[in-house]
Amino acid sequence: MLCNKRGNTTSSRTSRRYTTMQSQPLARIGLGPVRLGLLGRERQNVLCYSSIAGIEKVPMSKFEPSEYVNDRYKAIEDRLKVVRKRLNQPLTLAEKIVYGHLDDPETAEMKRGVSYLKLRPDRVAMQDATAQMAMLQFISSGLPKTMVPSTIHCDHLIEGTTSPQPDREGSFGGEADLKHAVTTNKEVYDFLATAGSKYGVGFWRPGSGIIHQIVLENYALPGLMMIGTDSHTPNAGGLGMCAVGVGGADAVDVMAGLPWELKAPKVIGVKLTGKMSRWTSPKDVILKVAGILTVKGGTGAIVEYFGPGVDHMSCTGMATVCNMGAEIGATTSVFPYNKRMHDYLVATGRGSAATLADAFKENLRADEGATYDQLIEINLSELEPHINGPFTPDLAHPLSKFAEELRKNNWPTELKAGLIGSCTNSSYEDMARAASVARQALAAGIKAKVPFTISPGSEQIRATIARDGIMEVFDKIGGTVLSNSCGPCIGQWKRTDVPKGEANSIITSFNRNFAARNDGNPATHAFVASPELVTAYAIAGDLTFNPEKDTLVGADGKEIKLEAPFGDELPARGFDAGANVYQAPPPSLDARSKLSVKVDPASQRLQLLSPFKSWNGDDIKDAVVLIKVKGKCTTDHISMAGPWLKYRGHLDNISNNLLIGAINIANGKPNAVKNVVTGEEGPVPATARDYKARGLPWVVVGDENYGEGSSREHAALEPRHLGGVAIIVKSFARIHETNLKKQGMLPLTFANPADYDKIDPTDRISIEGLKTFTPGVPLTLVGKKADGTSYSFPVNHTFNENQINWFKNGSALNAMAAAFKAGKM
Repeated sequence: MLCNKRGNTTSSRTSRRYTTMQSQPLARIGLGPVRLGLLGRERQNVLCYSSIAGIEKVPMSKFEPSEYVNDRYKAIEDRLKVVRKRLNQPLTLAEKIVYGHLDDPETAEMKRGVSYLKLRPDRVAMQDATAQMAMLQFISSGLPKTMVPSTIHCDHLIEGTTSPQPDREGSFGGEADLKHAVTTNKEVYDFLATAGSKYGVGFWRPGSGIIHQIVLENYALPGLMMIGTDSHTPNAGGLGMCAVGVGGADAVDVMAGLPWELKAPKVIGVKLTGKMSRWTSPKDVILKVAGILTVKGGTGAIVEYFGPGVDHMSCTGMATVCNMGAEIGATTSVFPYNKRMHDYLVATGRGSAATLADAFKENLRADEGATYDQLIEINLSELEPHINGPFTPDLAHPLSKFAEELRKNNWPTELKAGLIGSCTNSSYEDMARAASVARQALAAGIKAKVPFTISPGSEQIRATIARDGIMEVFDKIGGTVLSNSCGPCIGQWKRTDVPKGEANSIITSFNRNFAARNDGNPATHAFVASPELVTAYAIAGDLTFNPEKDTLVGADGKEIKLEAPFGDELPARGFDAGANVYQAPPPSLDARSKLSVKVDPASQRLQLLSPFKSWNGDDIKDAVVLIKVKGKCTTDHISMAGPWLKYRGHLDNISNNLLIGAINIANGKPNAVKNVVTGEEGPVPATARDYKARGLPWVVVGDENYGEGSSREHAALEPRHLGGVAIIVKSFARIHETNLKKQGMLPLTFANPADYDKIDPTDRISIEGLKTFTPGVPLTLVGKKADGTSYSFPVNHTFNENQINWFKNGSALNAMAAAFKAGKM
C-alpha cells in the first residue's frame, strides 16, 4: 500500500497491470494490490467489428458538411484490425482511440509510457489567447489552408467586472464587459477573423462562449481525437472523445498535415460504482481523484472511467470530470459511450451522429479483460461532496471535515465571493442545480451575502437559462451574470472589493486555484467545489456552513435547512441557440486566396515571428543561472495571464512577464534576481534581456512538476526569445516539456534530484554531450562556482530523434520549414 503526500492510500503501482473483467469485483483503493482475472481466461480478440457500411453519411458538424464521421470511423476500424493482430490482447478504450489514430499502425511501436506515437487527430480547436501565436506560426508555414477541420474561439480576452466601471460608462457585468472587450481587442479579433477566413478556420466570435462548451455542443464526437491549445481540452472526453491539450506549435503541425507526436500514454482506470445522491455531484468525483493522485499523479497517462456508476452521470457531468483531469497532469480523460451521450448528441442536434455511434459502440468502450497500469475504485453512493484548496487543486476536503480544516489551518472562514460557471461547470444541469438552491433561499427571503457571479458556458446556455427563468433566479438572489467567457477562472476579473495582499477566501466552481490565479492577489484563498455548493456558501457567507446539516435564518426569523439540489440534465423544451455567433470561412480556395491578413508593424498586440537561430553545433558553455526557482512553478508563474493576455500575439511585449511570479531561492522574493555581471538586483525579464544583449546564454533551475497548469506555449517561447538555452528541473509537466522542445530549448531533469542543491544562483553552467546528442543517453552538466571549484553530474532528457532534429534546427517550426524546402513534405 502506498501513501501519497495528501495522506490518501492507493493500492496502485505503476509497475503493475490491473485487469478488469465485468464479471469480477475490483479491489478498492487501500486494500493492497490485486491482480484481477486470469490471463489464460482473457479473450485475445474479443470483438467482431461492427459494420457502419450502408449508414447514411454523417457530417463532422453542421459547419463542416463535406467532412464525414463515417470516414473517420472506417479509418479507426482499419487501423485497429492491424493493431489487434500485432498486440493480440484486449484493449482499453484509451488504446482503441489512440491506436485507432496511428499514422502507421503496421510499424509503430506501441509500449505504454515508452514509445513515441505519431498520430492523426481529426480536428484542432484554439482559444483566442493561444490562437494568435498559433496562427502567426501557421502563416509562416506558407500553406494555403489547414489540412484538418479547425476552429478559433474568442473566450479568453474578456475581462469580467462586478462593480461599476468608468471605462464601461458606469456599467458592469456581461453586456458591458463584452462591449468593452470588442472595442479594446478589435485588432486581435480582426486578425483572428481574417486569418480564419483566409486559411479555412471556423471563427467563433466574442460572446459565443467558452471553447470547451462550444466544442462539446458542436464538435465533440465519441471515438474521435482532437487537440486543443488549452489545457482543459479534455472536457470533450465527456462525449467519449480523446481530446488533448497542447501548445500552439503542436496545433500548427496538425493543421499543416503533419502527424502529431505523443508518448504512448499509460492508462489509469477509475471504476465507478453506486449512484450519487443529495449534494454529491460529478465535480466531487474529480475532486476526490485529484486528492488521490495529486497534481502530477496523472502525468503521462490517460484516465479512463468505467463501471456501472458511469451510467448514473450526465454527459455534461462526465465532461466536468474530464475537464479537471488537467489538474492531475493527465494527458486526457475519457468515458465510454453510453445512452447519456446518445441523448446529449440528440439534444444538441446531432441525432445522426448518435445513430452512427450506436453502430460503432464496440469500439467506444474497453474490451473485457483490458488491463490498466493503475486502478482506482470510487463508490458514488459513499462519495461525499468535496471542497479542494486553497492554493492547489489536489488538497481535498470532504464536506464533513471542511470546517475543521479551516479552523485548524487558520484559513479565513468569512467568504468574500462565490463564483460559478466557467468551462468546468457551466452546463444546463449545473445552472439548474445551482438555481434550485437559490430558489429555496429566495422563498425564505434570503439573498446572497457576498458577491455572486455566474459565467454561462456558451451563448446557447445563456439563451436557454434566460428562457427557462434560471437567469431571473440568479438576478433575484443578487448575482451578477458575466459574459459567455472564461472571465475570473483565468484571472480576467477586475476585482475591486479586496485590496491586493489582504488575506481573504473565495469559492468557485472553476478548475484551478493556484495563488493569484483568479484575482491577481496571492493572499486570496481560493477553494473549488460544485456550483450548487458554491451557491449555498454564497448565500451563507461563511465557509464553516455545511448545507447537509446546518440551517439558515430566513427573513421571518425562522430557521430553514436547504434541501438537496436538483436540475434537469437537458432542457425539457430543448436548447435555445441564441444569437448567431459563428463565422464560417469562404468555402472555396479561390475566394480565400483573395483575402489578406495584415499585421501593423507598429502594433503593440501583434507581431510577426522571426525564426529562432539554429543550434551552433557546440556544447553549451558557461551559461549563467537566470533564476533558481524555489518550490511550485506553474505556467502562471512563468507567463502570467490576466492583464498580460492582451500581449499573447506579441512575443517581445509578453516576454516582459517572464518568470515574474517565480520565487527566487536566493532571496525568497518574486521578480528579483541578481545580475551576475553588474551585481545589481533587478526584474527577471530585464536581467534576461541584459544577458541576451551581452551574448550570455542562461538557464533556469527548478523544482518538481515545473510548468504545471495551462498549456500556454508562451511559457516556452519567452525564455527562448530572451536568450535561454536550458531549463533544468527535478520533473516537468507534460505539455510544458513538449512546448520547450518545440521551441528549441533543452528541458533537462536531474538524474539525482538531490543535485538541485549543488547549483548556486551564481554558478556558471555548461551542458556537455550535445555533439553526440542521442535518445536515451544522458547529457552532462558541469558547474563552475565563483571560487573556481567545479562539479559535474548527469542530467536526463526525453528527446527522440525527431525532437533532436527540432533542437538542431532551432525549433520544430524551423524543422518543418526545412522539410518543406527540401521537398520532404
